[in-house]
Amino acid sequence: MQLQTRITALENGIADRREWYNESVNLHNVRIEQFPDLIVARLFSYTEQPLLQFSVAEKADVDLKALFTA
Repeated sequence: MQLQTRITALENGIADRREWYNESVNLHNVRIEQFPDLIVARLFSYTEQPLLQFSVAEKADVDLKALFTA
């Protein structure tokens, strides 16, 4: 039960950090297109950054039983 609780907490933490990261990247991408930030962004060659996304395989549930059996 404790392992399941810990895994759930870790998954929630990862989801929170991914959301925070994507919000930051989105804000960056919007600001480099708006005046006057546009001038500085072009001066320093800032470019649009991709959002953090995971593939279906990376999102799939992990088979814990297979991990702990030899």
